Amino acid sequence: MSLASKGNSVKVHYTGKLKSGIVFDSSENREPLQFTLGDGNMIKGFDAAVHGMQVGEAKSVTIPSDEAYGEKRDDMMVDIPRAEVPANISPEVGMDLTLQGPQGQPMPVKVVAVDEEKITLDANHPLAGEDLIFDITLVEIA
Repeated sequence: MSLASKGNSVKVHYTGKLKSGIVFDSSENREPLQFTLGDGNMIKGFDAAVHGMQVGEAKSVTIPSDEAYGEKRDDMMVDIPRAEVPANISPEVGMDLTLQGPQGQPMPVKVVAVDEEKITLDANHPLAGEDLIFDITLVEIA
């Protein structure tokens, strides 16, 4: 039986959880996730976990934050003067917003602080700083 290796197109079912047991994503009740092993489109630890699996194999892996979305970075915290916030937005802590990145791409941020002078936005990935647990089943190697 063949093993999944770099360059293979694979399909997997997965459930991603935090250490607390909270499920943050799952392919349950959806089509399996399809990707090419080693092409850089998956987080490093997930890609490594699928490498070497055979069709039908299931495993649970813990992926440390440095092989997932990295650590939270202070340089991803941005203060915006209240005067620069569009009038139609009433920022509140916990609110998700989208800014425009340097090349015009959407950049999701979360409002983490609001005061009279400024709002503070967190542009870190929501799972940055988290170790992730994935239950993975390899469905197909194409």
